[in-house]
Amino acid sequence: MSFSSDVKKELCAIECENDCCQRAEAYGILYFGRSFSKDEISIMTDYDFVAQKYKKAIKYLSQCEPEEIVSKSGKITVSVNSKDERIDILNELGYSGNEHTMRLLITNIEDECCFGAFLRGVFLACGIITDPKKEYHLEFDIAFKSKSRDFVELFEDFEASPKMSDRNGINLIYFKDSYHIENILGVMGAHNSFLTLVNEKIFKDVRNKVNRKVNCDNANIKKTCAAAAAQINAIEKLMESGKFEELPPELKELAKLRLDNPEMALSELGANLSTPISRSGVNHRLKKIMDIAAKY
Repeated sequence: MSFSSDVKKELCAIECENDCCQRAEAYGILYFGRSFSKDEISIMTDYDFVAQKYKKAIKYLSQCEPEEIVSKSGKITVSVNSKDERIDILNELGYSGNEHTMRLLITNIEDECCFGAFLRGVFLACGIITDPKKEYHLEFDIAFKSKSRDFVELFEDFEASPKMSDRNGINLIYFKDSYHIENILGVMGAHNSFLTLVNEKIFKDVRNKVNRKVNCDNANIKKTCAAAAAQINAIEKLMESGKFEELPPELKELAKLRLDNPEMALSELGANLSTPISRSGVNHRLKKIMDIAAKY
């Protein structure tokens, strides 16, 4: 089962408390199904629980018995075969059936509480959400441009700005911001899926912070190793040229300590001298050694 199917299964288990919300949910799943007109009212889905929810929506609006067909590939099609029953459903939702363009009717989404129920129905009909372990992406695949535009307008009060694109003639309304996807899941009532996404987001954030720290530590280690190698190279150069013994005692002591401890940080070198000095003091002395070596 995919994350998208898990979300839909969770949504299908929700029972509307108010009649207005049940109507809005039914409207969402029918209006954004495969077909919604006097010639055809149907949905095609991979999931039996979505098919059953669609049947329930039809029975709520008309009491008719829809037909269900399962293809060899497992696709489930639920449809209303009687034209009279289709027109009854359209009439119930405010349509005559003779409209040139079936525009979205806000009258079927009466109250603020209805928006979540309506959105739930829309997602069941044409929504897809990617597993948050991979990426943040929620989309609605809508066949008609007018429907997609009307749908986008609904999000103006939701303080979300979905993006729109076209894929093989299908209008895509999508979100890639985790914050808005979280809100949509919450509004639809998919609370378990909401928590799954939030937990994954927290996990990713912690993992990214750890990776950044590890990368930073690795970079610092490489930088320290490179500096130590340059220092050792300078000290060995002085030894080969016979100039090492001419160094002041404090520089000779530090040079020997560096040769014996190439992995030590500057602060550790300073702490292990006969007379401990600060990190900056060690850095200053090593620079002197390298400056002297550069002359030979």
